[in-house]
Amino acid sequence: MSAAPSDAAAIPPELMDESEQEAEKRVTSLELFFDLVFVFAITQVTGFVSLDPTWGRLLEGVAILSVLWFAWSGYAWLGNSADAEDGFVRLLMLAAMAAMLIASLAVPHAFGSDALTFGVAYFVVRAFHIGTYALVARAEGDAELGRVVARLASTTMPAAAILVLAGAVEGGTARSLCWVLALLVDYGGILARGVEGWRINPGHFAERHGGVVIIALGESVVSLGVGADRLPLDVGVMAGAVLGIAVAAALWWAYFDVVAVVGERRLRQAKSLSQVLIARDSYTYLHLPMVAGIVVFAIGVKRTLAGLGSSLTAVEAFALCGGVALYLIAMSAFKRRNIGTFNRQRLVVAAFLLAFFPAATALPSLASLAVVAAASCGLIAFEVTRYSESRQRIRGGPA
Repeated sequence: MSAAPSDAAAIPPELMDESEQEAEKRVTSLELFFDLVFVFAITQVTGFVSLDPTWGRLLEGVAILSVLWFAWSGYAWLGNSADAEDGFVRLLMLAAMAAMLIASLAVPHAFGSDALTFGVAYFVVRAFHIGTYALVARAEGDAELGRVVARLASTTMPAAAILVLAGAVEGGTARSLCWVLALLVDYGGILARGVEGWRINPGHFAERHGGVVIIALGESVVSLGVGADRLPLDVGVMAGAVLGIAVAAALWWAYFDVVAVVGERRLRQAKSLSQVLIARDSYTYLHLPMVAGIVVFAIGVKRTLAGLGSSLTAVEAFALCGGVALYLIAMSAFKRRNIGTFNRQRLVVAAFLLAFFPAATALPSLASLAVVAAASCGLIAFEVTRYSESRQRIRGGPA
C-alpha cells in the first residue's frame, strides 16, 4: 500500500491527507468480548494443524477458519448496524458466544467424531445472527433492512444447514464435498444476491477488522511461546523467538502503518452502494486471506521452534513461507481494490518466499525462519526508506 513516486499519483489526494470527520460509531466492549471466542477458535485451528501437519489437515484447517471467519464477519456487520449494547441484542450476542464456543471446542474433530456437534453449533451461531438482525430491523421499523436480512438468510442458513448434513453423513469424501458446497454457497451467495440496501458505519467497520488482524497476530505470538514450551532456553530458542517476533512485527507494520489508514479513508469517502461494495470486497473477503496467512504462518513458526535442530517437512516449510506470502498477496489485492494498482514490492517478496519454500525443507529450520524474517523486515525497511515522503503525508507525522 505504500506509494512510490509513480504510485503516489495513483492515490487520490483526498486519501493522502486526513480531513476532519464527524464523530463515528466505535467498537463496543461487548464486541471485543465476543471476539475472545474467535481468538479461541483461531487457537484451536492452529493447534489442530500443528499437532500433525499434513496437507489434508492444512486444507481442513483453512476450511474451518473460512466458515468461522464468515460467521465472525456476519456479527461484525451486525454490530455495525445495531447497538450491540442494547438489551435484547446484548443477550442474543452472548447466547451466540456460547454456541461459537461449542463450535470452537469441536474444531479439532470437526471433520471427524465431532463433525455433527460442530455443524449444529455453527448453525445455531448463524441462526442467532439472522434472528438478531431481523429483530433489529423490526424494532427500528426498517423495512429495507428486513428485506436485505431475508436476502442474506437465503444463502447463509442453507450453507449452515449443509454443514449439519456434513456432520451426519458417513465417509470422508462425502463430508468434504459438503464442506466445499457450504463454502461455495456462503461466499458465493453474497456475490450472487448483491448488497443493495446495506448500510455501514465506516470507522467502526475498519476498526473492527483492524482488531481481528491484531487477534491473528496475537496467535502468532502465542505460537512462538507454545513452540518454545518445554525447551531449554538456549541461544537457538531465543534466536528463534526473536526472529519469529520480527516477522510478526513486520506483518503488523505492513498493515497498520499505511494500509489501514488509507483503507479506512477510502471506505469513509465512498458513497452509498460503492461504500458497501468496498466493505464487502476489501474487508469481508480480502481480510480472510490476510488472517489465514497469519494463522498459517503461526503454524509454521510453532513447528519451527519445536524442532530447531532439524529441517522442516514440506507442509511446515510451506506454512512458514506461504503464510507470509498469502498475507502480502492479500494486501496487494486490497490496494488494487481500493486504489487501482498492485503493490509490486510486496508481490515480489511473496514470490520469493514461495520460491524459497522447497529450499526450506533442506535447510535447518532456524535458518529458514531467518530467511523469512530477513525478507519480511527487508520489505518494511525498503518501503519506509523509499516512500518516506508519501508515508509522512498519509500518516500526517514524521517519516
